[in-house]
Amino acid sequence: AIPSEQFKLPVDDRLRAALRDDSVQPEQAQLDIEVTNVLSPKEIQARIRAGASVEQVAAASGSDIARIRRFAHPVLLERSRAAELATAAHPVLADGPAVLTMQETVAAALVARGLNPDSLTWDAWRNEDSRWTVQLAWKAGRSDNLAHFRFTPGAHGGTATAIDDTAHELINPTFNRPLRPLAPVAHLDFDEPEPTRRS
Repeated sequence: AIPSEQFKLPVDDRLRAALRDDSVQPEQAQLDIEVTNVLSPKEIQARIRAGASVEQVAAASGSDIARIRRFAHPVLLERSRAAELATAAHPVLADGPAVLTMQETVAAALVARGLNPDSLTWDAWRNEDSRWTVQLAWKAGRSDNLAHFRFTPGAHGGTATAIDDTAHELINPTFNRPLRPLAPVAHLDFDEPEPTRRS
């Protein structure tokens, strides 16, 4: 037989019934066909572009991770390039875009707080509105920290606007607050014990 005309079939009850030519009664339900949730290349790329990892898409769809990687690769390159461009963006402060770039501003903020700026990782993805979100991640002690910015590419590097409190604190030019401030504990009045009198 020609190789293109050969097929592999799992030997199960359905195949045995077909080989025996068991006729299906009209009142019997049709045989169920298992269909995996196969995503099209466009759907895979849309999910990756929206920030999902290759592993997340593979797990959600039940697809082979190698297949997902094949279609995700160009989008991962696009995300990496957007994150790289965001390092040259200028953070938007209360009085407008800063002179320093995001990379310079964030590195100075981390050094001022006694942290290593080399441990910082950058990621980017497109939102439903097709705008870029940039995520900065770093460790401080045992805590994992994330800051999110809205990145708008443009002339002279574009701009990055803080989305969350951590991002605002990170680009705060005064650096007067720690990234994870300690919250004051509510003041509790304790009754002082009466001094004991000795007779």
